[in-house]
Amino acid sequence: MTWKILARWFGKKRTRLRAREELEAALGLKITNEAYFVEALTHRSALSRVPSGARNSNERLEFLGDSVLGLLVAETLFERFPELDEGQMTRLRSLLVNQHALAEKAAAVSLSRFLSMSNSAQQTIEKGYETIISDAFEAVIAAIYLDGGLESARRFVLAKVIPADLRIDGDMFESLDRNFKSALLEFAQGIGLGAPRYNLIKEEGPDHDRTFTVEVIVNETPYGIGSGKTKKAAEQAAAGEAYERLRSERSTD
Repeated sequence: MTWKILARWFGKKRTRLRAREELEAALGLKITNEAYFVEALTHRSALSRVPSGARNSNERLEFLGDSVLGLLVAETLFERFPELDEGQMTRLRSLLVNQHALAEKAAAVSLSRFLSMSNSAQQTIEKGYETIISDAFEAVIAAIYLDGGLESARRFVLAKVIPADLRIDGDMFESLDRNFKSALLEFAQGIGLGAPRYNLIKEEGPDHDRTFTVEVIVNETPYGIGSGKTKKAAEQAAAGEAYERLRSERSTD
């Protein structure tokens, strides 16, 4: 039977304990302050119908969780892959924490069945839109951080977000190029801004060692500039910058 955790936590004690235990099992941790998790699992569409006492949606926690996740992933990549430069680490981080990747991680722990939200919000998830569920995943990371500290959040991220067997090979960054531009396209279209447009704004260097600089335009606004030894690499770098900026802006709206 499907149920919403928020309603149960404010219901009978036995049911509340059951909900808490099931969430703990899904996340692989013990909860000390359940209030953080109640808030993390409350979509704004549910605020008009939740019991008195749950007055905040998960948007503030999503903002915090985004930063905590970014720090922990950056830290792990920095320590695990000393051969990567700053641009490569940025691209790899974006592959690990883009909206689609986080939605997949949320699905792996069945997070959607714990969310409190309106029927229309539920329908957007069922139709394949990923914003609500990926934002909730970041909010849960913030709840874990506030409840158990940075080390608790680090254990969760290492267990649920960063594959233990993650390796870099010769084809990795060609794959990252495709995935990163795709992530920006999906995110921009998902929030109604249309497809990004890439403009070559500069070419430098001799023919055998050219450097290309590309600007990406989203909704008629410049959102990122990237450089590379090929136009494709420059577009990817620009897409990475645009994706991070656009996603950050939307998290504070």
